[in-house]
Amino acid sequence: MGSIVFLVIAIVFGLVVLFILSRLVAHKPKRFNQQYYQKKWLEILARVKTYDGMILAVIDADNLFDEALKKSNYRGKTMGERLVAAQRDITDNDAVWYAHKLRNRLVHEPSVRLRENEAKNALAGFRRGLKDLGAL
Repeated sequence: MGSIVFLVIAIVFGLVVLFILSRLVAHKPKRFNQQYYQKKWLEILARVKTYDGMILAVIDADNLFDEALKKSNYRGKTMGERLVAAQRDITDNDAVWYAHKLRNRLVHEPSVRLRENEAKNALAGFRRGLKDLGAL
């Protein structure tokens, strides 16, 4: 009877250790190719010279940030779900959410008029988030 109890305790202990290890490793990104992200970021910033370019810059920055979330192994079917999973690792989570919601409005509401300061704030939020993830 004592050996069965010991076996059950050993199995439970092993499962707890595996669970803890899986949580610790789950969000460790593979090494980011920072040159790739820097190049993409500069391409995004180059678009900001025109109104349509500002819209594309916000949309492309959102895509780049989502790519970094996926590379960091944040789980979720949508970027919103991945953002929720990453919120503890992002210093200004509200700025990234603002940027992502702005992107959604630009894509889904054709009548939305983008102001320059909105685009700048969104891009600043995405830039900070990319730095937090280690991509920039």
